Amino acid sequence: MISLQALESLLRDQPRKPPVENWHPPLSGDMDMRIDTRGDWYHEGVKIQRQPLVNLFASILRREDDGHHYLLTPVEKWRIRVDDAPLLAIDADSAGEQEQTRWMFTLNTGERVLLDAEHALTVEADAASAEPRPYLHLDRGLRARINRALFYRLVDSAEMRGEQLGLRSAGQWFVLGNV
Repeated sequence: MISLQALESLLRDQPRKPPVENWHPPLSGDMDMRIDTRGDWYHEGVKIQRQPLVNLFASILRREDDGHHYLLTPVEKWRIRVDDAPLLAIDADSAGEQEQTRWMFTLNTGERVLLDAEHALTVEADAASAEPRPYLHLDRGLRARINRALFYRLVDSAEMRGEQLGLRSAGQWFVLGNV
């Protein structure tokens, strides 16, 4: 657990992302880029190995109401394929206690996200296996799948409310599952 001040400092000191929510160019077409279920990015079938390049692409990514993901610049809009969620939540820290608890998630791009009303945690059931598939909802219509090891850590830290197992963060209650 870290202090509330340290958590706030980490969130505040992140690099600013480009304002893709203000960019509305016409569709340029489909790009042969894919993000697989493990969060690996591929261009023309070749895995992108350079993390700074993945981070750059992630910073200009947006999911729109049509359910598709797009890479945007002020003058271009390219549709890409995403198998599940484009990002992964790979770590989390909590600060504070009881009603003051805050959970901060770290994504595979290094970005940090506070679990709150605007960035909710939801759990879906996998259609084939019925296993839980937890997600952190992000800005720009995006979401990050919470990796299995992290989900188990969250469950271990969770509390019970009636029949629900969940987390408290930023004054909100997030259900991880029902008992």
